[in-house]
Amino acid sequence: MAFDEQRFFKSVRRDLFSGRLTAAQVSGMKALVAGWRALGDVDDPCRLAYCLATAFHETGGRMQPVRETFAASDGTTIARLDRAYAAGLLPQVRRPYWRVDAEGKSWFGRGLVQITHKRNYQKLSEAIGVDLVGDPGRALKLDVAVKVLIVGMRDGLFSGVRLADAFGGESPDWTGARRIVNGRDRAALVAGYGRAFLAALS
Repeated sequence: MAFDEQRFFKSVRRDLFSGRLTAAQVSGMKALVAGWRALGDVDDPCRLAYCLATAFHETGGRMQPVRETFAASDGTTIARLDRAYAAGLLPQVRRPYWRVDAEGKSWFGRGLVQITHKRNYQKLSEAIGVDLVGDPGRALKLDVAVKVLIVGMRDGLFSGVRLADAFGGESPDWTGARRIVNGRDRAALVAGYGRAFLAALS
């Protein structure tokens, strides 16, 4: 895949980042592009664009690994989730997965696409060869978070739906691709981000 880095950053700066890019945003996108080149299943700019779009959405545009709620510490994340749960703002949650377990660990979302629940940390640990169960905080390291996002989306480890399911036919399914990570939540919005990233890559 041909990739004009200067043109790419000029395009996303204008169309997705309101005219400004930080060094952290640039380094995050470079890491994702490099990760796709190393781990991607095919040379498909649509699949890379949707990985970038997912990271853009899940990190609030930061393009760096984040904790759920975008808190600066584990304790603040847990407190924010507890407050939201008590206020009835998380009706989809049956059991508060973020509360510290008997080993002193919390399984709230971390990364570029946020892993939640211990079983998912275990699944991604095995897939990428990094022990995220022994230290879930490793999911906040950029190189690890890139592997989690790309391998997880490539192989359908988040929901059973793979990038190839949305981008393997004659016509890319930008809206349906959201099922790779999170059902239909904000599917049209993330699809728009994906198309913008594709335009920048093309």
